Amino acid sequence: MTHAASLLDRAQPLPLYYQVYEILRAQLADGVWKAGDFLPPIPDLAARFSVSVVTIRQALDLLREDGLVLSERGRGTSVLADRADTGPLHLESTVSDLIRLYADDSPEQEPLDEGVGMPALSGAEFTLCQSYYFMKRAHIRDGMRYCLITLHIDEELFRRNETDFRQRLALPVLFENMDLKIGRAWQTLQIEKADHVVATALKVLPGDPVARVKRYITDNANRLVYCAEVHYRHDCIQYRMELKI
Repeated sequence: MTHAASLLDRAQPLPLYYQVYEILRAQLADGVWKAGDFLPPIPDLAARFSVSVVTIRQALDLLREDGLVLSERGRGTSVLADRADTGPLHLESTVSDLIRLYADDSPEQEPLDEGVGMPALSGAEFTLCQSYYFMKRAHIRDGMRYCLITLHIDEELFRRNETDFRQRLALPVLFENMDLKIGRAWQTLQIEKADHVVATALKVLPGDPVARVKRYITDNANRLVYCAEVHYRHDCIQYRMELKI
């Protein structure tokens, strides 16, 4: 058995083509092949992984959808620049770092869902506002959906800044608002499996690992003016913590 073939787990329900895709994607991220390099021919890859040619083609199709490779008839499959070199999203622990992190990102302009509704939260640590406007939408980085976010914003605050909230990411809009005095901001992170809705939105398989972040912001009267539930693709996020000595 080759080393590449030993990386596949044929006992798990995850399809072989997707396992091959994940291995090749990780190798691209690790710099095994650089921009402009050609991947080994499909028959060679099939032999390395001990899978069929069809399985390799399915894996390469996913890499193409990610914008990582380009297949040309008669030439083969080459590695594209930029996307393979894009580093993971680092979840920061301060608000200012978090806002800088999202500076080059953008929301999809057409929400997947929206309306007036209360978040499913108890008010143990804060006071809930009378009503909230919620939006579910995807965020884009380097042309790829990397997270799915459902956010609830104090409806009065949302109505006063509706155009900005729709066209821009919510956090910068909140912290630029001179009328809003921020009290606290915190977030939690949990690793879980993608359900059908998240998997469809982020183009991963149901059951794939995703990072779920819950984010909360209160004003100086301890009213919860913003809360969000964010699901990140597992291959687009990294969390770093400094350890106390």
